[in-house]
Amino acid sequence: MKKLLFILTAGCTMALVSCEEWLDKYPLAQMSPETFFSNENELQAFSNTFYTIFPGDGLYNEGYDNIVKNEIAAEMRDGRTIPASGGGWTWTDLRKFNTLLECSGNCKDTDIRNRYDAVARFFRAYFYFEKVKRFGDVPWYAKPLGSADPELKRPRDSREFVMQRMIEDIDFAIRYLPAERDLYRVTKWTALALKSRFCLFEGTFRKYHSIDGYEHDWKWYLEQAADAAEEFITNSGYSLYTATGPATSYRDLFASENAQSVEVILARDYNSALGVFHNANFYTISASYGKPGMTRKIVDSYLMADGSRFTDKAGWETMEFKQQCSNRDPRLAQTIRTPGYTRIGATTKLAPDLANSITGYHVVKFVTGTAQDAYNKSFNDLPIFRSAEVYLNFAEAKAELGTLTQEDINLSVKRLRDRVGMSNLILDDANKNPDPYLSDAKTGYPNVTGANKGVILEIRRERTIELLQEGHRYYDLIRWKEGKAFTQPLLGIYIPSKGEYDLDGDGTPDIYLKTKGESPSTKAPLIMEIDQDIFLSEGDHGYISPHKKNPGEWNEERDYYYPIPTDDRSLTGGALTQNPGWNDGLDF
Repeated sequence: MKKLLFILTAGCTMALVSCEEWLDKYPLAQMSPETFFSNENELQAFSNTFYTIFPGDGLYNEGYDNIVKNEIAAEMRDGRTIPASGGGWTWTDLRKFNTLLECSGNCKDTDIRNRYDAVARFFRAYFYFEKVKRFGDVPWYAKPLGSADPELKRPRDSREFVMQRMIEDIDFAIRYLPAERDLYRVTKWTALALKSRFCLFEGTFRKYHSIDGYEHDWKWYLEQAADAAEEFITNSGYSLYTATGPATSYRDLFASENAQSVEVILARDYNSALGVFHNANFYTISASYGKPGMTRKIVDSYLMADGSRFTDKAGWETMEFKQQCSNRDPRLAQTIRTPGYTRIGATTKLAPDLANSITGYHVVKFVTGTAQDAYNKSFNDLPIFRSAEVYLNFAEAKAELGTLTQEDINLSVKRLRDRVGMSNLILDDANKNPDPYLSDAKTGYPNVTGANKGVILEIRRERTIELLQEGHRYYDLIRWKEGKAFTQPLLGIYIPSKGEYDLDGDGTPDIYLKTKGESPSTKAPLIMEIDQDIFLSEGDHGYISPHKKNPGEWNEERDYYYPIPTDDRSLTGGALTQNPGWNDGLDF
């Protein structure tokens, strides 16, 4: 029986309430801090609720420049507004972590106390990472506060101050969390993975946003990221899941009912026997969740199976679906429906379903067998941290520092490519010949420069492909200062003209694209009208362009941060400043 990661201890749930209210309430009803927290059972029961901070359905529900849906994400279309409250500026979870840290002294066993302090400090570091990513400078609270506490009205601390407190927390967690693996509880290895994640973010954010003047520069944070990742790689014993071979191991990793412990460091536990489900299958086979589809920009970035660039092939821009998918990086066929695709446990070939995938690049990552197809009936575990990300953190940090060697690549990127039978990334070759596709402002990362440009671009390619739909893409573009990517066209498969199309390669048509007023004679199960049901970039032909009439918008001076809610600014009498470019009308 799997352990249920997010069992809620009776009485532990708290309503999200106003700033003053939550700060002076105890997280456990009928509980006194003076009498609780005295033993491991009580500390564990209280800390069980910490795990609800991790994403559930939202993990695979990405929708930026890599996955597009019916509606463009608010961040990409100037759709964000300044909220009165909420908007990510919520602190209830922090109250729980700080309560345990304040009260754990009731437990007289030093080893147990240190272990659960380490759990709380891990989660406090994770919590603050989410806040720094979203808002930049935020106030640091190291203890639970009462409603009359003057700390409530203090200004924001600098990101340097907050990051240094996060480093202290995560280093404590690394020291005192157990080294034994546990799929559903944080360990030393989870803490090293988190440290590599947030230090990579901070180092690259400071580098590409030209943030300096603090005690620790961007290089220091990247060194911390590389060191944490290297310790994990060297000592953890984790590797990659390869049990079902190059053609299916990547797919099966995400479709496994129980997380694969050889690679997954921490998972969110789902369990049919206990009635704990998510919605990954239904998300991809119904029109209810925006008809998600990968964008052509990302599909084109997948290499050929022999390691050469797809975008170096003659005529790549107008290749039709079947040809475009032929002889590609095997992860493509394990992430979207390509010709020959079958569901797990089935033999019937399925074409991309344009009724449920708005671009035609029909995503299948996290999709299991058909028994879990009903609404909210998926129960495969969702990975929160896995070793593949740590490998990529290691490679990227060292590439940005200029210290990456071929041996480093062999420890990291090579392992990912070996899993799917791809050739290795060669450092010198990448830097001698940077990929023009990945350098282009429309399809890549124009901000990358310097002697390591080529290999940095290749590591970004690898990260985009390997970690697709795992919740990283938005903040990767934020830290790389590539927000302009959100304004580029969101395109799907290439359609040369109206007519029938056999997308799965079985010799029968899967879709007929007709013009207005046409009554076609076709055996295709799906008929769509151009400019009514489907839009093409060139009118009667071109790329599927679901948002042709609604291009993305991005304000370089404002949109890398979210706005601070007005109620919280008012509570502090203006001590809590607004982020640049967001005009909330408050004048203090």
